[in-house]
Parts: sequence; structure tokens; C-alpha cells
Amino acid sequence: MCHTPMIYVAGHRGMVGSAIIKALHATENANIVVRTHDELDLTNQRAVRDFFGATRPDQVYLAAARVGGIQANSLFPAEFIYQNLMMEANVIHEAWRSGVKKLLFLGSSCIYPRLADQPIAEDALLTGSLEPTNEPYAIAKIAGIKLCESYNRQYSSSHGTDYRSVMPTNLYGPGDNYHPEHSHVIPALIRRFHEAKLNNSPSVAIWGTGTPRREFLHVDDLAAACIHVMNLPQEVISRHTTPMQSHINVGYGSDISIAELATTIAGIVGYCGNITYDTTKPDGTPQKLLNTRLLQALGWQATINLEQGLRQTYEWYQQERM
Repeated sequence: MCHTPMIYVAGHRGMVGSAIIKALHATENANIVVRTHDELDLTNQRAVRDFFGATRPDQVYLAAARVGGIQANSLFPAEFIYQNLMMEANVIHEAWRSGVKKLLFLGSSCIYPRLADQPIAEDALLTGSLEPTNEPYAIAKIAGIKLCESYNRQYSSSHGTDYRSVMPTNLYGPGDNYHPEHSHVIPALIRRFHEAKLNNSPSVAIWGTGTPRREFLHVDDLAAACIHVMNLPQEVISRHTTPMQSHINVGYGSDISIAELATTIAGIVGYCGNITYDTTKPDGTPQKLLNTRLLQALGWQATINLEQGLRQTYEWYQQERM
């Protein structure tokens, strides 16, 4: 009789976690376990230990995180580093204690140096200074990678530990955060242009100069990549990574300037006013494009192009606001 794996998705209410659950339901016969924050505070080690002791899942997707844009990272640096460090340390350690063999940790492309060579390959990690506006969050995510690698190095032979890390580029899609001050660039622009259209505003101001370039990946593509990486045989992963450089970039493969992005979103929303740029606000990293050759060598690449994904995302946003 075949064993139906029990899969715990941490952060199932977030954009990434909900997309992973949708993809798991579509592709796998699995018993999916979730807990809300009220049911399980992942920063509480005793609570996390009790949860893993009681449920003993076979696999873990660690998508829970405290996330936000430049302003949120600037206002709450202590919360960003503390909460992310505690969540990942508790989940990874207690997963190991309860015998979980397979875990996938989701990081972020902000782990790389601010001025890393473009496109950014995995070996750029720890080769330079981080972007100051999100350094606390980036430090926490780097620690998560090293937690996974350290448990693999110490316990793979004795316990069969096989913990993997993926580093997605900038994400967007259904389920994103549209907070007027603490959201990422795509949901912020969608909301701003939508409200400007409704209010017949003559212009919309964008933070920064509009010149930084960003790569964007639809969250459904990321979910598909996560399941692909989780299910790869260990010997395949080992052929393409090393014990102390095992993380895998997940990106779309091309980037766009913030000015081009703003123009595209304004067109999709149907906003016809002027777009201005507030150069007193920070730009952040000048460019952030991931090298995804490793993931392509492992047999996966993105399929949802940006305009198609943005149209789908705007439709979702309109439905959710009704």
C-alpha cells in the first residue's frame, strides 16, 4: 500500500504558501497540514516543538516569513531580523528533531551583494555588502540557507537529512499584500494606479528615479519550481551543488526598469494620467537579475510572461476589492 506523504506548508496564508498548496493539490496525492498564526506561533520554540512532535510530517515547505517593501524594512528592521531568524531556526531545528527528512526553505534574492555582477549567480553569496534598506531581512535569509546546509552536513549520513533552499527573485501574483505603505512595488503600483483612475487623479508619483531594473516572477511559477526542486533525487542535486553552496536561484530570466513597469501597469489598469518620479525617495539596488542556469540544468524554467501575469494579478485585485 502506497504511503500518502504528510506535507506541512508553513505560511499557507501568504502569497507563496497559498500558491504552493494550490500546486500541491494539482500535482500530488498528499495530506497537507497547515496552521494559522493564532494556532501556531512559529517564533515560539516550545509551540513549534509540540506541533512537530504531534504531527510528524514527511516534508516541510518553509514559506512563512515577515516580508515587506523598502519602507517596511526601514521602519521595522528589528522585527524583520528577529521574527525571520526565530521562525526559520525553530522550524528547521524542530523538523530535524522530529525526523523530517525533506524540507524546502524559501529565501530571497536580496541575500546577494548590492553591487553583485549581473545576472547574479549563486556563488555571489557573501562576496560583498548587502543593500542597506533590507539588510536585516537579508541576513536572516542567509542564516536560513546556512541552517539547511549545516544540518545536511552534520546529519545527512546519520539521519538522512536533505534540506534544500531556493532563492526567488521579486514575486507578484494573487494573494499579494496591497498595503498602501508596506507593500512591494507591483502591488503598490497596481493599487496606486487603480485608485488614481477611480479618482481621476492627474498624476501618480513613483518612488525613486525609475531607472533601477528588477526581475519579476509570478508566484505560480515559483510554486511549480519549489515542487520540482523538492522532488528531485538527492544525487541530482548533489551533482550540481556543493555542501556549502547549495541554494538555487528561481527567476524569470529577464528584467525591466521600474519606469517601464509603471507604464505597463498603468496601461493594464487603464490609467491615462501622468507618471512622475519622486527622486527624494530611495531607489534601492540598481539592478537585480538572477542567473538561473542552475535551475534550468535541473530541468525547470518559468512559463508565465510578465504582461500576462500582471493582467491576471490585476483581475484578482479587482475581484478581492468587490
